[in-house]
Amino acid sequence: MNTAKIRTAFIKFFVSLRLTVVLLALSIVLVFWATLAQVQLGIWGVQEQFFRTFFVLLKIPGTEIPVPVFPGGYFLGGLLLANLVTSHIYRFKFTWKKTGIQLTHIGLILLLIGELITSIFQEDYQLRLDEGRSRNYSESFRENEVAIIDTTDPEWDEVVAIPEDILARRREIQHPNLPFQVVARFHVPNANLALKSATPAPTPVPGVPDIATAGTGPQVLLLPRPITYKDDERNLPAAYVELIGAQGTIGTWLLSPMLIQPQTFEYAGRSFRLTYRFAREYKPFALELLELRHDVYPGTEIPKKFSSRVRITTPDGGEDREALIYMNNPLRYSGLTFFQYQMDSVSGFSVLQVVRNPGWTIPYVACALMGLGLLVQFGIHLVGFAVRRRPAATATTSVPST
Repeated sequence: MNTAKIRTAFIKFFVSLRLTVVLLALSIVLVFWATLAQVQLGIWGVQEQFFRTFFVLLKIPGTEIPVPVFPGGYFLGGLLLANLVTSHIYRFKFTWKKTGIQLTHIGLILLLIGELITSIFQEDYQLRLDEGRSRNYSESFRENEVAIIDTTDPEWDEVVAIPEDILARRREIQHPNLPFQVVARFHVPNANLALKSATPAPTPVPGVPDIATAGTGPQVLLLPRPITYKDDERNLPAAYVELIGAQGTIGTWLLSPMLIQPQTFEYAGRSFRLTYRFAREYKPFALELLELRHDVYPGTEIPKKFSSRVRITTPDGGEDREALIYMNNPLRYSGLTFFQYQMDSVSGFSVLQVVRNPGWTIPYVACALMGLGLLVQFGIHLVGFAVRRRPAATATTSVPST
């Protein structure tokens, strides 16, 4: 087959109306399946397994081998986008009578592009602020990291953060700022910890090692749990991490976000802190919680409004102002949007949801274009219908001369 025939077949495939119908039908099946699966997986699990993937993967029973069983959101959305674009280029000819259809299709294309940008670049974090205190970093809802902090210099800390997915591979990690290797000897994505001295004594889980030799680990038992996909719960991973220096092993630590206080040790004349924590994103500014309010309707305990009054400051003094955050009134600053997420007026803390979404305006533009396109197309047909009706009405009401 020559190049011209290949090109023709390629174009014919992507501009096909049958392809559009098949993709829409498969999308309906995917959405229906994902809706049913949301009961077990939760909204975040469904997004990752069904929509933000090229294929839906299921494991062969009795094994850990994943196999593709259905096209995913990226695959269907990508083909639908290609179908729309190629159809516009090769099938649709621009005429004023088709202006509305063109605008509607352009809006749909923008909507697909906006969802792709959001799925790839959107970041979701939370920022907990205690009243009267400031913080210059937010923490991830779902991602975790092991932080090794060099506290030798009293003026500043040097932090090496290892993401959870890298740690879970159980490979030797050598960072140029660390005088030792980091090796994960055992890792589980969700676990509980129990004191060995508790009454009644916790029962060890078969197949789970108890190899901690330093820090808090020797007094604690690791108890793996099933992965949770519920929206109001999060997985708390745990790992046995061995540090290996030039002369051999330094020790093996049990790490988990459940251990709030970092574990400390000395090596090569330097002081270190070791902790497994929620992944952090540091900001070039700080937020201080000045006041939080929980307003209720008069004479009732029904919540009326949750609000946080915060102060934004930068190290160079270029920014120093206050802002009020409450429902439907987020703070937008430095490419981030801060929403009021949670609050505890008794304990005196507020939790903000921090979102970075570079494509947040695209859905608004896309919906506006689609709405405008439908109105324009309806208006064109309405005017054409009125113009055609006018001569017919005139002919009907005219009286012939005698």
